[in-house]
Amino acid sequence: MSHPIVIGITGASGAVYATRLVDVLLRAGHEVHLSISPSGRDVMQQELDRTVDLENFDAKRLFAENAEGLTYHHWQNFMAPIASGSFLTGGMVICPCSGTTLSSVAAGASGNLIQRAAEVHLKERRRLILVPRETPLSLTHIDNMRRVTEAGAVVLPASPGWYHGVTKLDDLVDFVVGRICDQLGVNNRLMRRWGES
Repeated sequence: MSHPIVIGITGASGAVYATRLVDVLLRAGHEVHLSISPSGRDVMQQELDRTVDLENFDAKRLFAENAEGLTYHHWQNFMAPIASGSFLTGGMVICPCSGTTLSSVAAGASGNLIQRAAEVHLKERRRLILVPRETPLSLTHIDNMRRVTEAGAVVLPASPGWYHGVTKLDDLVDFVVGRICDQLGVNNRLMRRWGES
């Protein structure tokens, strides 16, 4: 059995990528440890019309019948297992990754559980994938992306490709989610790959 995968949802636009990623991982039988920042909750409400109660989290409300295997951790709970390097994981994804979260990870300044878990993944040399969806990028964003990359993270912007036979919006979402799964080593058929007919 593979180690759990940690997902952090923060306040950048692109909540649909996060919910689809969690759904794909759970359906593939992976254990997921999830934390959502207050800004992440607000974006989910605005973009997906999904109400998320961070104090009384209901996984079934967010992920319907597919909530088995999901463990939720409050964004302020530094006693959660994902705050420690002794808790083994198969990697972490912050999706979407806000500019504030990117900055905190780059500086090693943990102000919440998501940022602390990211810091743990860097220090333990585990996979950390950051999925920013900001555009255009400031020099500060670019410099922070360079810093986290040098520290061992993968920066995977939510930039969907168009070469895989796009016919609907879900195809663009699945392209990004498929690329995240590739980085995690999770087998998937979410997109047609280059050279496939």
